[in-house]
Amino acid sequence: MSGIIRTYKRDDEGVLHFREAWYDDEDQQFVINHGVVGHQSRTDATDVDEVSSVEGLMAAFEAQCEEDGYAEVPVSEQFWVVAQFALKTKDGTERDRYLERRAKAALTGELAWRGLGTVERSEMGNSRLNVFCLCPDVNKAVNAIKVCIRNEDLDFTKLTIAASPHGDPTAFRVKHSPKQGAGFTL
Repeated sequence: MSGIIRTYKRDDEGVLHFREAWYDDEDQQFVINHGVVGHQSRTDATDVDEVSSVEGLMAAFEAQCEEDGYAEVPVSEQFWVVAQFALKTKDGTERDRYLERRAKAALTGELAWRGLGTVERSEMGNSRLNVFCLCPDVNKAVNAIKVCIRNEDLDFTKLTIAASPHGDPTAFRVKHSPKQGAGFTL
């Protein structure tokens, strides 16, 4: 069984919170992860004796979220945030493929544990590595990506970050670049 329920809610001060739940097959646990978007989350796990009870736990979690005002953010209301690395060759080298694997893994964890979204895919070509992230909050995601890439020592000086609304992938705007006034091309 796989799948995750991910919900969000703005409080009275406009702060975005998240709650998510999934079943961890390996540890046989029902996991709830929650917190303020952009901050390290808190995680609660409950052992599950009967796998058949997971569906009921997921339904109960979903119902509680709805009752508390949490809801999924439709993909159409989210943003593409792309972490782009300049490469030395057009199609990339083995070292660049290693960078791709490390960047995807690091960003997956950084974004997920802060309610900032998911790494959807990566592409290499035209002397660029692009890691596509789907995010509900652009500014917090951009900040988290910068911190993550710097902390993981992943060629921060070659990093450009751009964002666009999910429904308009031609509207990318640069949010971070090593060069002042640089443009952005996928």
